[in-house]
Amino acid sequence: MSKRTWALLAATTVSIIYGLSFTIAKDVMPTYVKPYGFILIRVFGATILFWLISLFGSKEKIKRQDFPRIIAAAFFGVALNMLTFFKGLSFTSPISAAVIMVTTPIIVLILSTILMKEKMKKRKIFGILLGLFGTFFLILYGKSIGNATNASLGNFLVFINAVSYAFYLIIVKRLMDKYNAFTFVKWIYTFGLLMVIPFGWNEYQEIQWQTLPSIILWEIGFVVVFTTFFTYLFNLVSMRELKPTTVAVFIYLQPLFATLFAISLGKDELSWVKIVSAVLIFTGVYLVTMKKSIS
Repeated sequence: MSKRTWALLAATTVSIIYGLSFTIAKDVMPTYVKPYGFILIRVFGATILFWLISLFGSKEKIKRQDFPRIIAAAFFGVALNMLTFFKGLSFTSPISAAVIMVTTPIIVLILSTILMKEKMKKRKIFGILLGLFGTFFLILYGKSIGNATNASLGNFLVFINAVSYAFYLIIVKRLMDKYNAFTFVKWIYTFGLLMVIPFGWNEYQEIQWQTLPSIILWEIGFVVVFTTFFTYLFNLVSMRELKPTTVAVFIYLQPLFATLFAISLGKDELSWVKIVSAVLIFTGVYLVTMKKSIS
């Protein structure tokens, strides 16, 4: 199996895990753990795992001049990314948040063109737009709208999250070209942990661990190990072989996999809207990831 195929499988696996996590995380928050407290658990747990696995990886040393880039990756990929999304989601509806999040590939496309001078083929642009349309269709017509306490502020924060993640994909790509992933990801999460502690410490202290049901503990563990640790590893694997715009387009698959998971649990129903959306999304992803692409 080629490295590119492995990278595409890794990116798809990330989308599947995130799709599962929409349902799983909702069981935990906010009844048992508040959002910022949950973020602190995620980042702390993943930081420990990254440091442990680094003991068995490459022994490269990071050059001092590259630490500002690592700190920037920690800010955009861990701290700002997670904090704005969870806070924004608490103000706006899940539908609005999801719609804004799937603009990430468009933002990455723009930033890659400006910052990385990446030339975009018409096929890739069409694929991104087709996937975007399919995702909008799924989100807007495949689910109910939901409530929002402060939609304007919430939507703004989720948009900041989308821009933040786009910057992270571009920043980390340059680190991937220089180092082994295990060399720097532990530092990204270490700096990210220091950034989220001030926001999550109070909510973390409010957690009543002794009263948490065992199923909630398992779901917290899933979010730490799979949604945080493995997804970041798999993203880095995909980033080594693929361009940021190609990795970003897999975000379109997340609402689709979330819907399929909900259907499998009997919490959602299959409809023509979901079928048409799935066809549009998979076609868009296929156009972006076709082998003829240089990415």
